[in-house]
Amino acid sequence: MANLTPTPDRPGLHVSKPSPNTPATGSAVCHCGAKATATGDNQVRALVEGYTANHGAAHNRTGR
Repeated sequence: MANLTPTPDRPGLHVSKPSPNTPATGSAVCHCGAKATATGDNQVRALVEGYTANHGAAHNRTGR
């Protein structure tokens, strides 16, 4: 499988949870330069919510 981790050249959001017994991990990179990582189900959930609300496609909605 290809490396799906976002980079400045390929911004986006990536979440992984290989099994129900392991904590989720996530990483996000926005075209504006913001980036973040998270480990643990609750932290990854917060990362996804923050990214979708403030980065990625949100920039298209607000014109930033």
